[in-house]
Amino acid sequence: MSEKLLCEIFKSSRKDEMYLYVDKRKGMETVPEALMETFGKPVPVLTMMLTADKPLARVKAADVMAAIEEQGFYLQMPPAKEPYLLDIHRAQTTDRS
Repeated sequence: MSEKLLCEIFKSSRKDEMYLYVDKRKGMETVPEALMETFGKPVPVLTMMLTADKPLARVKAADVMAAIEEQGFYLQMPPAKEPYLLDIHRAQTTDRS
């Protein structure tokens, strides 16, 4: 794995908090068409230089870099909903019946 990677980050036009990281030099050419159908129109968010030790909010930069090197992209899924929020939602929908 190289020490640095110029990475472009796109957000999904269809799913909140879903992001796609790609090598800036290659762009979207390595992203499978089926994934793009689910992802929707990519909306550019940020271009940044990634290094293995760069702190990212939800994932290790080294993992992003490895995925881009191996498969041409890294897909960041929306965070899981907090279990207690699901419980509150279930309780509210159960109370209505």
